[in-house]
Parts: sequence; structure tokens; C-alpha cells
Amino acid sequence: MSWDMEQILERLKKSKFYSSFHLRKYMITYIDEKEMDVISRHANDFINQKLATYNPRTDGKQTPMKNHPVFIAMHATACCCRGCLEKWNHIPKEKDLTSDEIKHIENLVMAWIKREYDKELNKFII
Repeated sequence: MSWDMEQILERLKKSKFYSSFHLRKYMITYIDEKEMDVISRHANDFINQKLATYNPRTDGKQTPMKNHPVFIAMHATACCCRGCLEKWNHIPKEKDLTSDEIKHIENLVMAWIKREYDKELNKFII
């Protein structure tokens, strides 16, 4: 399956709910301390823990809505539960995720984080 990340991100921007998520200052600081490659590994770990298997425990409530930039990004990109993944990313929820699907989710989450991070940094450039 081929996904157009730009198209997905543009559609999500039009949603009042999904467009309400933003990185907070402490998350920007956390990203600065850990660096993007570590954040990407966290994204992969969280995706595998919370989404990869068919019918995850507490589906729809498994992704926290605070405390880590990846959690915020998972919500902002509709990658927070299998229902949102199916609706917005057309990934069926009645099966385990493939490695390609996991990589797509990780890439989408990281693209959103990088955009938010850059937007925050640009606020301080004079």
C-alpha cells in the first residue's frame, strides 16, 4: 500500500480535534536533549507496544494524551488507536500491522514532530 503523508497531514489539519495537538515547550526541550533519532526509536517502540497487534488491549484508550512528544504526535496524526488508523490511514484494524505499516506510522509521526519542532524553533528566530 502506498500512503501520501502530505495528503494525510493536510486532511488532519482540517480536523478541529487533530489540529488541536501541539508540542509543548518541555517536549521541545526533551527532543533537544534526546535528539530526533532517539525520538524515532521511541516512536517505533510505542507503535509496536500500543498498535502493532490485532485488537490491542484497551483499544481506543491505549495512547496517553500527554507527557511525551510521540504520544501527542500519535494523536495529531490519527495513529493513536486502531480505529483512527483505519479511518484516517486506511489500515485495517482486524489484523496485526505489517512492517511497512509500522514504518508508515513511524514516518508520519516523525514528520509531524519535525514540523512542530521546526515551527516552535522559528518562533524564536528574529
